[in-house]
Amino acid sequence: MRTQPTTSMRSFARFILAFAFVAASSAFGQAIVLKDGNRVFSSEFSIQPDGKIVRTVQIGENKATSVLDKKNIESLEWPYPAELTESADLLAKGKTDEAIAVLKKGKDFFEHFEGIEGNWYVDIYFAYIEALNQGGKFDDVVKSLPALRALKLSDAQKMRLRIIQLDIERQTSTDYMGVIVEAQGILKETDDSAICASLWAIIADVHTRKKEWEKALLAYLRIPVFYGTQMQRVPEAELNAAKTLVKMKRYEDANAFFARIIESYPGSTVADAATKEKAAIAGMKNVDEEAAAEGDAKPKEGEPAKTTETKPKA
Repeated sequence: MRTQPTTSMRSFARFILAFAFVAASSAFGQAIVLKDGNRVFSSEFSIQPDGKIVRTVQIGENKATSVLDKKNIESLEWPYPAELTESADLLAKGKTDEAIAVLKKGKDFFEHFEGIEGNWYVDIYFAYIEALNQGGKFDDVVKSLPALRALKLSDAQKMRLRIIQLDIERQTSTDYMGVIVEAQGILKETDDSAICASLWAIIADVHTRKKEWEKALLAYLRIPVFYGTQMQRVPEAELNAAKTLVKMKRYEDANAFFARIIESYPGSTVADAATKEKAAIAGMKNVDEEAAAEGDAKPKEGEPAKTTETKPKA
């Protein structure tokens, strides 16, 4: 005969499930691990404006606070930071300034634990500099580079640092061919899609500076076509491709591109820029290259018309 679970058995089962949940939360939660083995979870501490880490403990109805000495911290138990996920999502939506703000907040927090095992400071700081660079904050990037170089970087981060330095060279040097050659050389060294997308953005910009519109357009479009997984790079590449179409006098094509950008990235700086560009070319038609050339060949006022000799029909 099968017995029904008693009230005490059900209560015990609920206790076991609750304990398992708490244990799992503790194992994967955000916590400071002290050298004596104790853990201080994120809900139990705060960082003051002066940088002090203050622990708050609830004792009955009262709260007791104490300052944690950094020397007593063994490590951090911290899952992948929400700031990295959130900023990547914002960049993919074309919201570069918002992404920079999120990463700065994370950088400021983890900076207090710099040098402690399990800290995400280097990763977030690196992502912060890359976002600044992508957002065109050139002066801020240059000022931050010495501190970035002083950090203990992984091989992958050292490669990404080369890209940042090359991008600075792209903005400050007139040796366009040298920049392209170096970018192409790095492309041969890696198949990392994030690095490749960054390199093609640099190559495209160099072609733009040289007014090589066709090459610039193809380079910008390589990013969404071949490296579409790097969503944080796609909005800017699409905007620059559309701007290049304007330079090529393909106004109708550019207009359609701008419209798609506005629809795809609402509320972003990319969409705002596309809106202004679209308004500037409203109603303009594509200019055929041959037609443009014929227009250039028309005589100016006061000049005799040019004639072309035609052979008589047989």
